[in-house]
Amino acid sequence: MTPDFLQTLWFGLIAVLWVGYFILEGFDFGVGALLRVIGRSEAEKRAIIHTIGPVWDGNEVWVITAGGATFAAFPGWYASLFSGFYLALLLILLCLIARGVSFEFWGKDDSPRWRAGWEWATVIGSGGAALLWGVGWADIIHGVPMDAAHNVTATLWDLLHPYALLGGLVTLSLFLTHGANFLALRTTGELTDRARAVARRLSPVATLLLVGFLAWTAFDQPHGPVKISAQVPAVLAGLAALAATYAVQRRKDVAAFGLLSGAIALLFVSLVFELFPYALPSTTSHAFSLSLVTASSHSYTLTVMTVVAVVMVPIVLAYTGWTYWVFRARLGASDFAGEATPLAGLQRKLGGDPAGGDGSSGAPTATG
Repeated sequence: MTPDFLQTLWFGLIAVLWVGYFILEGFDFGVGALLRVIGRSEAEKRAIIHTIGPVWDGNEVWVITAGGATFAAFPGWYASLFSGFYLALLLILLCLIARGVSFEFWGKDDSPRWRAGWEWATVIGSGGAALLWGVGWADIIHGVPMDAAHNVTATLWDLLHPYALLGGLVTLSLFLTHGANFLALRTTGELTDRARAVARRLSPVATLLLVGFLAWTAFDQPHGPVKISAQVPAVLAGLAALAATYAVQRRKDVAAFGLLSGAIALLFVSLVFELFPYALPSTTSHAFSLSLVTASSHSYTLTVMTVVAVVMVPIVLAYTGWTYWVFRARLGASDFAGEATPLAGLQRKLGGDPAGGDGSSGAPTATG
């Protein structure tokens, strides 16, 4: 059966939420994973954390919204995913918890051992989540063992096949490069130079992995031939990644960040086209695959959700854009040297009271 307009619309809107999540959360995954690579001194690490401090938790709202929309619009899809991906999703959640807690606790004690421990929590949590999201989405596109009741019968180890692991390496490498490009835009001095150097090394690797993954995906379809509709954004994704690599080499920071954002978006658009009209393919039997029609809620539910989305989405986009505009200033180690609080550093950057703050060392909190 072919999905109707509302079912197709909500499948597309959920895809948009995931694209927004991977673009926005992608760079702060990269920033977190590169914390100890690019940051050398305490002041530099504090500056790095504060480039994403005001926005990282807001970026995670995108995945919460995507999960809620999936539950409301396609409860059958949500149920099938949790029937087999529960442990994998729990691992992702643990990574997200570890990095979130690390941001809050890093500055609570001046002990080098304390700070090093939370820095590693940031690195592992960020890198682990970046890897696991790619593995999970590759499994969804590839298909999983599933019975006639749409219960996934795969174990965690069944989800770690070569194609899925390649998907994880793709997202990890893309997000690391994305994070390095972001730091090149948001930092000053030696931090910018190191971020550019890391991006120059990572960008060709990420592009090569991306192109290989997209080529494998094109011929790894369990329910039919190569989909031309999916190959158009796939080719564009590869070209955008190549252009981003060139921009990185030319030290064009804005272009590199924008082009890689486009490559990430086009990658997931391509995957969504590969998946449609299924929510979750079955590798056990084609007859057991979960279609969007089967997984969907009633049309009345989708209609109400559409009305809410029309009202709320512009508001969400507006305040998201406003947040990034407010916290657009570049940061460097000098902004966090001595006893300045995060608020004082921000006030200095925005032309406020350079002596602001209470004189304490301050923790790199999400509101800092």
